[in-house]
Amino acid sequence: MNTVVVGLQWGDEGKGKIIDYLCREKDVIVRFQGGNNAGHTVVINGKKFVFHLIPSGILRKGKICVIGKGVVIDPQVLIDEINYLKKQEIDVSPENLKISPFAHVIMPYHRIMDACREKQRIQKIGTTKRGIGPCYVDKIARCGIRMADLINKESFSLKLRDNLREKNPLFEKVYGFKGFEFKEIFEQYQEFARKLAPYVCDLVEFFWKKKNSNFLFEGAQGTFLDVDFGTYPFVTSSSTVSSNALAGSGFSFVKVDQVLGVSKAYTTRVGEGPFPTELKDDTGKYFQSKGNEFGATTGRPRRCGWLDLVLLRRAKILNNVKKIILTKLDVLDGLEKIKVCIDYKIGGSLIKSFPFDLSGAVPVYETLSGWNENIENVRNYKQLPQAAKKYIKRIEDYLECEVEYVSVGQMRDAIIKKSV
Repeated sequence: MNTVVVGLQWGDEGKGKIIDYLCREKDVIVRFQGGNNAGHTVVINGKKFVFHLIPSGILRKGKICVIGKGVVIDPQVLIDEINYLKKQEIDVSPENLKISPFAHVIMPYHRIMDACREKQRIQKIGTTKRGIGPCYVDKIARCGIRMADLINKESFSLKLRDNLREKNPLFEKVYGFKGFEFKEIFEQYQEFARKLAPYVCDLVEFFWKKKNSNFLFEGAQGTFLDVDFGTYPFVTSSSTVSSNALAGSGFSFVKVDQVLGVSKAYTTRVGEGPFPTELKDDTGKYFQSKGNEFGATTGRPRRCGWLDLVLLRRAKILNNVKKIILTKLDVLDGLEKIKVCIDYKIGGSLIKSFPFDLSGAVPVYETLSGWNENIENVRNYKQLPQAAKKYIKRIEDYLECEVEYVSVGQMRDAIIKKSV
């Protein structure tokens, strides 16, 4: 069975742990979009592993992990990630990690461009300044540098010279930033090419030979950071929804059997942009503290709020989600009352359809009973507090979609399969 896992909110839903759990029954795990502006976290025996580019399935023996063509790659970050895993005695080799030759490469000027643009904007986006957006811009403008170019010395030299000829005057005249030297970048990236070339693989042939395997496609970020369907312009620069799984992987000759959507039991967001259920009071601080809501990539504190069912319903439709995976339910422990957003008002009136712009949306809440028990060590659905089960049932009823798994803690095994 081929499965796509997507985030249903603004990212940080806990997909890394879920992917690590689900890939036990999969053969190939494919990352299909995004860059090192995303972070997936897995905790094993108290040890935290944070991934930015490599699928977290690399922690499972016998699995093949793929970085698809829809991903943009910072070579230094990827090499650091490989070296870190090897030091932790995790097997990483060309046999179990494969990189698309068509994935685009983040260059030093992309990172500087990212920072310069954000600095000069009147309306800040909240970019991570990792160069992801400018790299995707170059891809569409047909001046990008791909992994295939990086490992071809002549092609890389030509494309780098072309880019510096165009970009250096822009940096100097518009942003007041000294331009880049060809030699320094060329030599640094040739060293990157030497280290990464063994991992670059003809994925079309690889996928074709493996077409009868069980695939797991993992997205970065979340639905409402999608460049088209998200809260534009406060979005990422790629398509995060499930329909991009096959396109971003370069794998079109199999079907997706199911889409699993991951949602926190509350809502968080990093960076700027509208957030109807955001809490700027003690409850929001409680979520932030207990949920350790700080970005795995940037360390930035996440904005926190109540669960937004209107948002989730939209995400379920956009991704054709068949089952929900609810994470961080344990963070709600100890709350006397729990609210969920069931409608939006705009201009004082209930709206009948999902708004094109969330900035004017005011949440309408329904209040449910909380629970005082600590559920972090619960491993059987029947043992959850009755109020927690009612909370889950309310989510299912509203979304008309079953919750299949519930995560109740950071540990690898802190996942409850609801049907058991």
